Amino acid sequence: TTTPRIGDILQKLAPFLKMYGEYVKNFDNAMELVKTWTERSPQFKFIIQDIQKEKVCGNLTLQHHMLEPVQRIPRYEMLLKDYLRKLPQDSLDRKDAEKSLEIISTAASHSNSAIRKMENLKKLLEIYEMLGEEEDIVNPSNELIKEGQILKLAARNTSAQERYLFL
Repeated sequence: TTTPRIGDILQKLAPFLKMYGEYVKNFDNAMELVKTWTERSPQFKFIIQDIQKEKVCGNLTLQHHMLEPVQRIPRYEMLLKDYLRKLPQDSLDRKDAEKSLEIISTAASHSNSAIRKMENLKKLLEIYEMLGEEEDIVNPSNELIKEGQILKLAARNTSAQERYLFL
């Protein structure tokens, strides 16, 4: 009650939120692994079900708990925007809260960017496998811009041949 502020605290902690980007990047693989091992191993499935029944888990699944960190940064961003909307313009916390929102928004962008990069790399791997691994196109600096059907016109007789293009 003596100093009702949160902006200054969030400002100090917000830079650590960028670490969530790594978690988010590997989230799909982790979920797939849990699914695979739950289907493959009755013992694993039993252990997971047994743990999920514990009171501390709040009757939620492992997958639900795994999703929480993915949702955390967008939730912080939303709550902070709402806080700023309701905060008086002359509040002592306004400047720090605005700076915190800026940092948290950057962390959210960082997470979203990490997801897009991993999706892009995954798609490039799929294309690489489709092409028979003839050329090494899987490189972190490569990016899939567009793919789709095209018509190739022959220079001599103007006949059209269907092709599939990866740009």
